[in-house]
Amino acid sequence: MIIAALIVAAGRGSRAETPLPKQWQPLGPARVADVTLARFATHPRIGPICMVLHPDDMALAPDHPGLILAPGGSTRAASVRNGLDALADHAPDLVLIHDVARPCVSSSVIDGVIAALAHGPAAAPALPVTDALWRGAEARVTGTEDRTGLFRAQTPQGFHFAAIRDAHAKAETKDTADAADDVAIARAAGLDVTITRGDEANIKITWPEDFARAQRILGSEMKIRLGNGYDVHRFGPGDAVVLCGVTIPHDRGLQGHSDADVGMHALTDAIYGALAEGDIGRHFPPSDMQWKGADSRIFLRHAVSLAYGKGYKINNLDVTLVCEYPKIGPHADAMRAALAELCKTPLDAVSVKATTSERLGFTGRGEGIAALATVTLTGL
Repeated sequence: MIIAALIVAAGRGSRAETPLPKQWQPLGPARVADVTLARFATHPRIGPICMVLHPDDMALAPDHPGLILAPGGSTRAASVRNGLDALADHAPDLVLIHDVARPCVSSSVIDGVIAALAHGPAAAPALPVTDALWRGAEARVTGTEDRTGLFRAQTPQGFHFAAIRDAHAKAETKDTADAADDVAIARAAGLDVTITRGDEANIKITWPEDFARAQRILGSEMKIRLGNGYDVHRFGPGDAVVLCGVTIPHDRGLQGHSDADVGMHALTDAIYGALAEGDIGRHFPPSDMQWKGADSRIFLRHAVSLAYGKGYKINNLDVTLVCEYPKIGPHADAMRAALAELCKTPLDAVSVKATTSERLGFTGRGEGIAALATVTLTGL
């Protein structure tokens, strides 16, 4: 069973009164689009993910491995059709269509929609209307409405992929500019839609004050992970060493399958460890000759992308280099800058320091360099 997600993020969101469309506004340490994407990327049952973006926003796309991008259309329905077309090559059985402006969607809401699709072609979460409903004009109540049987619709709205793609294809020949959502298009094609349990926390960011409300909801779900890494490389022939991405002239070099950047290797392993994803050797086997002499930035970028894909950012990091020579102090700031850029972390959250082993052990005898690293990951 292949379950795809389609995140609609091509709107301009003028009611939010922000300089950029609301999906690109910060929500804590990340942007709204990044947080929403993480909700689906970390779900164990969801496979391919497509995000539909306004053509002007393609450069702002989240940095997520395997993310499929599709251009938005002139209407929401047209944007969804483009996304469905982009997912077609992956042959999903089911698709969950979600508004990017709902970054607080929970796994339980997603699970409820998926479960309902085992018994019908379409399902969507909603909450029954419990407030009294009025009609009004010129700031005065002009009438009341019966709320019986009324629901507040949410997303993701789930469908059998072939069924909703066919429904959109039929709707394309009609005027769909006023279709409120994909449920409306599904019902117009005769599909039964099951109502699943919604969530009050699954708010849609629409107005300026909604950003603070969403942040409060997300803050109550804080996820924290810690990881540590350790690596060693011996000295050998050479005229420089690479440490934390900085080349330092030296009378010897470090030996290793890649560029032997012991500091970056320890940090990469710390991130993998925090994610329970093994170590560098698991992801980049030394038996694979394509990694011979490879730049260790490749490994670190992969670990960082994996963290973001699982819904985490690197909150802070600390690397300690253990060696007698070369001297690290003159190069520490350059190392911090290199790691901050690669890890998408503010410079003041990146620490690189050095110590000696008082001439004890292999580092004290000048036989090699060791490195220790610690990272804190926090949920997006």
